[in-house]
Amino acid sequence: MDENNNLKSAIEALIFASEKPITTDQLKKVLGDLDAATINKIITDLKNEYEGQGRGIRIVEIAGGFQMITSSNFAQFLKKLFKNRYSDKLSKPALESLAIIAYKQPLTKAEIESLRNVNVDGVMKSLLDKNLIRICGRKKIPGRPFVFGTTREFLEHFGLKSLQDLPKMEDFTVLAQEKEGQTDIEPITQEDLEVKNAPEQVA
Repeated sequence: MDENNNLKSAIEALIFASEKPITTDQLKKVLGDLDAATINKIITDLKNEYEGQGRGIRIVEIAGGFQMITSSNFAQFLKKLFKNRYSDKLSKPALESLAIIAYKQPLTKAEIESLRNVNVDGVMKSLLDKNLIRICGRKKIPGRPFVFGTTREFLEHFGLKSLQDLPKMEDFTVLAQEKEGQTDIEPITQEDLEVKNAPEQVA
């Protein structure tokens, strides 16, 4: 086996073994002097091989790194195998609050409650515990309440490269249903994201 195939096999093994998306920098540290361009080319070659041969796995870029996932072509079989997989899925209120945070971040708990017209203490704790959201600062208003945003784990959970890859608001519902195995989530609209009676920011 020549050096190029050795490198390809090594990168393939590292992506497969990593529990989270592995970044180019992480691969460089493990592989030594290999430059980023070479690593990215090898990963592209692997991706093309899997797709061209109709393999059951794919390599995708998620949250700034690379991860192996199963091909969507075989979703029907995977659903049968993992029919009880969603025992710890996000609740409908949690998904609705998470969507608001994703599209409007950063925002306060009071602003989220203004949009949803319900108390979100329990939902916020659940999202924080799952590390899907984080405290990312304080708002410059009386009381200086915390503001919240999404995390890298949020990107990983929904298979997104970055926040720029968030789908249209209506399509996020479909994404959430596919990920969480739910069919009772209503589409999010622009009106849903308009904060009502939110306190004005002051300098």
